[in-house]
Amino acid sequence: MPDAYVRDLDLNLLRVFAVVAEEGSLTRAASRLYVTQPAVSAAMRRLASFLGCELFARQGRGVVLTSRGTEIANAARAYLGPLVSATIAGPAFDPATSSATIRLGLADALDGVLLPALLAALRREAPGMQLVVHPVQFRTVEDALLSNKVDLAISVADELPRSIMRQTLLPHSPKGGDFTCLFDPRFAKLPKVLSEREYFAREHVAVSYAGDARGIVEDRLGKVRRVRVAVASFSSVADIVDGSPLLATVPCSLAQHIVDTRPHLRMLPLPFAFEGASLELLWLRVTDDDAGGRFIRELLTRVASSKGRPTRRPTKGKRVG
Repeated sequence: MPDAYVRDLDLNLLRVFAVVAEEGSLTRAASRLYVTQPAVSAAMRRLASFLGCELFARQGRGVVLTSRGTEIANAARAYLGPLVSATIAGPAFDPATSSATIRLGLADALDGVLLPALLAALRREAPGMQLVVHPVQFRTVEDALLSNKVDLAISVADELPRSIMRQTLLPHSPKGGDFTCLFDPRFAKLPKVLSEREYFAREHVAVSYAGDARGIVEDRLGKVRRVRVAVASFSSVADIVDGSPLLATVPCSLAQHIVDTRPHLRMLPLPFAFEGASLELLWLRVTDDDAGGRFIRELLTRVASSKGRPTRRPTKGKRVG
């Protein structure tokens, strides 16, 4: 950047100069700029003093450009015009023709629940857009967003900085019915109503993000299950339960998806209730006005709504739900 920009040149003087050059009159330029004629005259004197040359000459009741003034006016038209047009124009984004790549952070329990519907919507409305999915969970989603590993994310989240915006996408059940017991009735014979004693007498597969055998039941209830195997995500739970006597405690939305695709599996209400957490749509505040990001957020909101769960308005910083 030239030193002149940093030192003394007021770029607003060039804007005034360009209008005077177009109008050929200080008075008409002042009217267009909604300032007084003396203010325009003073601005042109300041610019001439900075450049060390005269830019206009009096002619009749108006002014005409000098040779140096003509050079600067041509340059101003070449640069200021496109700059103003780009500033006042709306964002140039058309989902039907966009080839943008969106990096979506997604809680692992949602791969099969939301992705198929999201991809189907993209094929209809934005066939050229590419989706890259990164796994996130409540411990990692903040870093994934702040380090720009993902453009937006869907996850459970704790307290977040105000630089991250959040919107409830799938709210938790007020009656504590967010989780259910998934099992294979061919190998795990369970009563129609599952008692707490029966539940804790069985062996379980637990999902632990901490690399131990503690899952959501241990964390929320403080009770210990007979965990036969602990895995790092929900993605393998269906394969483990299928053909085994193990029980799995999973989100209801995921369990329903699993049962839809593996109808020989079953789910039962848990013999206890604990309040789950809302799944939230998260994105950086600095990208809030990005047209592509807004399109994907609106699409995700519609996809979530199609699952029959209401959504809420976005907020900053504090938890929603």
